[in-house]
Amino acid sequence: MKSLRRRVVSRLLVFGLVLALLLGVAYTGMIENHFIYFPLRELEAEPSSLGLPFDEVYFVTQDGVRLHGWFAPGESGLTWLWCHGNAGNISHRLENLALLHQKLGVSVFLFDYRGYGRSEGRPSEKGTYLDAEAALAYLHSREDIDNSRIIYFGRSLGAAVAVELATRQPPAALILESPFPSVPYMARRLYPFLPVWPLLRTKYDSLSKMAQIDVPLLVLHGDNDDIVPLEAGRKLFEAAGGDKSFYTIHSAGHNDTYLVGGQAYFDALYTFIQRLK
Repeated sequence: MKSLRRRVVSRLLVFGLVLALLLGVAYTGMIENHFIYFPLRELEAEPSSLGLPFDEVYFVTQDGVRLHGWFAPGESGLTWLWCHGNAGNISHRLENLALLHQKLGVSVFLFDYRGYGRSEGRPSEKGTYLDAEAALAYLHSREDIDNSRIIYFGRSLGAAVAVELATRQPPAALILESPFPSVPYMARRLYPFLPVWPLLRTKYDSLSKMAQIDVPLLVLHGDNDDIVPLEAGRKLFEAAGGDKSFYTIHSAGHNDTYLVGGQAYFDALYTFIQRLK
């Protein structure tokens, strides 16, 4: 009888483990489909609606995906390669684009990852890395760009894309806003009751890459960010070596940094890029 009971218990345990694994895999798929990427196809406006001169750009990645972006020329001689966050598309960054152009005088290339806006395909970690490489290759193809004066700017998910690009092709400087150490780190924070983070295929593991980056670094983070906490940005910053600065945007959340930060926010950016001239 005891032997039978042990066999039953053992089978129940195995069944429970298999069920937990299946649920974990299913939940992992849900996280990767609905937690990481929130693309929108329709563009709400164009830079011309804010009086900005721009070139509409289409370019192709190494794996044959056609992407879309806007290049707004500036007067400072510096070029800002912008890797945006995980939601919306480039049209949702127009106000921010106009302020950067006005207050910093930089040229800005803002592009959509695959699956966003007018860009073809579906987003993925590998895909976003290829997209950023293709965006940089486009900038290198322009005769009016000084390739030695390109700054990578990444916000939130885009920070992870910019970090990866910096490990492959170092920029003049790297600016990360509201960055996170990795997707598993965020999954543990947002879903602590469902420990499926080891099953995640999508990593965006910026933390392990920071030591490879040897260019001037600026990290900006809101101290009221309820999505990616301030400590996440600091953790990434502390992992970097060399010439680096951290700027806390007081009272800012995750998506209102440049609005809440006001002129002081743009002053911090301006002071940083002035060192590159």
